[in-house]
Amino acid sequence: MSKTQAWLSSLRLRTLPLALSCIGMGSFLAAEYRLFNLKIFLLIAATAIFLQILSNLANDYGDAIHGADNAERVGPKRGLQNGEISLPQMRNAIILCALLAFGAGITLLYTATSGYGFIFFLVLGLLCIAAAIMYTMGKKPYGYSGLGDISVFLFFGIVGVAGTFHLHTHGFKADILLPASALGFLSAGVLNINNMRDIHGDAATGKKTIVVRMGIDQAKKYHFALIVLAFVFISLYTDAHYTSPYQLLYLVTAPIFFIHLKGIMKEQPASMDKYLKQLSLTTLLLVLTFGIGILMQFNV
Repeated sequence: MSKTQAWLSSLRLRTLPLALSCIGMGSFLAAEYRLFNLKIFLLIAATAIFLQILSNLANDYGDAIHGADNAERVGPKRGLQNGEISLPQMRNAIILCALLAFGAGITLLYTATSGYGFIFFLVLGLLCIAAAIMYTMGKKPYGYSGLGDISVFLFFGIVGVAGTFHLHTHGFKADILLPASALGFLSAGVLNINNMRDIHGDAATGKKTIVVRMGIDQAKKYHFALIVLAFVFISLYTDAHYTSPYQLLYLVTAPIFFIHLKGIMKEQPASMDKYLKQLSLTTLLLVLTFGIGILMQFNV
């Protein structure tokens, strides 16, 4: 593995569609109220991308420190794991990415908020940075205690979607928590695939993810429930706001999710890595078709 390949592996670019999905969902929901702002969208997207990469780098560093990324690891080989990237180099990259995320976030807040709103989102942004770093880093990383799923649900679902919606609209609608929860469930599903793939290595190194705690058979049922709940929640929102058949466009993704679940149910942990990228991209496709349906209804 070359140095460039090592860094690309650590950046985990295939996770970026998931980061953009919650931003896209919140922006499409704002567009439903004719309050979309392109400049704000671009700033939110930049902040989300830096936060996602920060989380990925911190995850590599933490897993290397705690021994989870060892020679027996099943998933893609990492730069730290292979020795292509040193711990000091990764620390510097984490600091740089944290500064970039903070800079993009501050620019966003100066553009989209003021007063108490600025303070609230500044604190929220700092919490996002802390959550990204502390997932696997530190003396008591919460990812090693099985709390990763809750964090992903909150930050990639509720906070990501509702926060994006508010930055566009300067308001809040309680029913947007339905599609926000749908994104949270799907994001937790991506993490669940990662943890099912790594179940044996995580168990051996004391990383007590939900999958390690419940076992692979129950983890597959849990995964099934996450996908189904996502569709239920987004369908409830669509039903409450239904004015045009275009709003059902997102249902074209249902067969893809069905094929995904069928594959997961019969797959062994060591072969699950391919489903991680699949679910991430399908989630983005769901958001795009959902959003296109919203935009098309304006022309009915």
